[in-house]
Amino acid sequence: MKKLLFLILCTTTLGLVSCKKDTIINETPNRTFIYTIQPNSWTLSADGFTYTTILDINEIDGVTMDDEGILIYLTDPGNSNVQRQIPFVYNRDAYSFEFKQGEIKINIQSPDEQDRTPIAPTKALTAKVIIIPSNFQP
Repeated sequence: MKKLLFLILCTTTLGLVSCKKDTIINETPNRTFIYTIQPNSWTLSADGFTYTTILDINEIDGVTMDDEGILIYLTDPGNSNVQRQIPFVYNRDAYSFEFKQGEIKINIQSPDEQDRTPIAPTKALTAKVIIIPSNFQP
C-alpha cells in the first residue's frame, strides 16, 4: 500500500511540476518626445494676457485624439534640474496646454483675473511630451 501511495504521489508531483504557464502580454509602449523651447519662441497675445508657444508633433493623430492620453513635463523656469508636470503655477503664472492633431500649444497666463501680463521664460526650457496609448473598450 505504501508503494502504491508513493507512486501516486510521485506521479502527481511530476505532473504538477511539468506544467508551465506562459503569460504573453502585448503592450503598446508609451512614446516620448523631447523639445527645447527657446525664449524667443513665446508670443504674447494681442490682449497681453497670454504667452503661447506651439510644438509641432505629427504623432498626434486621430487615434491620439480619440483614445490616447498626453502628459507634458516642463523644466522649472527657476531650476533646470527640476521638471514640473503641466498644469502648474510658477511665479504667480499658470502654465497649461491644449492639443489638436499635429500640435501642442503651451500657454502661460496670469491666474488672478488676468490683471497683469504674465512673465515669459528668459532661458530655454525642455518639454517632455509623453503619449500614452490606451485599449479602447466600447
